[in-house]
Amino acid sequence: MRKIAFGYSTRCNVRCEHCVAEDEISDPGKMDFNRAKQIIVEMGRAGVGGISFSAGEPFLYLDEISELVSLCRQLNIYTRIVTNSFWAKTPKASETLVLKLKENGLCQLRLSYSKWHQKNINKNNVLNAAHSCQSAGLDYFISFVTDFSVADDPHEQFLRDHNLKFFPEPVIYAGRAAAFTPRKILTDYQANCCEMNPYLTPDLDMYACCDAGSHFSKTGFFYLGNLNENTMEQLFRKTETLPLYGLIRTMGITNIASFTGMKARKIITHSKCELCRKLFNSPETLARLRADLPQLAAWCR
Repeated sequence: MRKIAFGYSTRCNVRCEHCVAEDEISDPGKMDFNRAKQIIVEMGRAGVGGISFSAGEPFLYLDEISELVSLCRQLNIYTRIVTNSFWAKTPKASETLVLKLKENGLCQLRLSYSKWHQKNINKNNVLNAAHSCQSAGLDYFISFVTDFSVADDPHEQFLRDHNLKFFPEPVIYAGRAAAFTPRKILTDYQANCCEMNPYLTPDLDMYACCDAGSHFSKTGFFYLGNLNENTMEQLFRKTETLPLYGLIRTMGITNIASFTGMKARKIITHSKCELCRKLFNSPETLARLRADLPQLAAWCR
């Protein structure tokens, strides 16, 4: 099933220092509403089965996002909204909004949570939002963004104490978080295969990766094109046919890094996204991988 992260706007009401969606020099943008509806119809025709409204804070445009969600329901497209929960200040306010979204056909709410988010948003907002989803029968999960430091322990314990459904996700060192000092991972030698869901920006640029792909400024490796010059089908075809994209999904980042000669003891100190950046945002390494593609496809460690 084709899936995509839909960046309706990069505008946000908070400025978390770990945000991957916007850096300090970028200007928040917003997609034209009527154009967004046309694009979603085109996505339906192209076989897109899942749309995640993300990038900035979608709830800043609640009425427009609600209508886009309703359109997705008509087209039988699964929908998710990623939010910082600023709107869930009281249980009543949260319940009213969640019920509206459920009626419009929203399938899942993804609640962002971290020591960085919660400097700006009261943690009880996340609790209210989660409880409203439980009461309304709307699927949800909490995206607990972490750098795996001791400072994260009380934030994780809060989620456990309230029996909330959460998933720890490593902070991505891009956007504002590029200023952070990355922590060494030192995990096992896993393959680090990546599903690579595409990302559409408010400017209608499309990238093959919805995480840090738009920040690969040295190579533009994940850039697919703009919808003003390409059809949705053409851009999805690129994500599905480019050989290196396929190897990222099947062989995995760790195996590709090993093929380039990177030592195993170095590989395990990087997260999946950091390894990806070292490989594919390096013009020299990328040129070598493209030149040695037959050997890479046949190689195993």
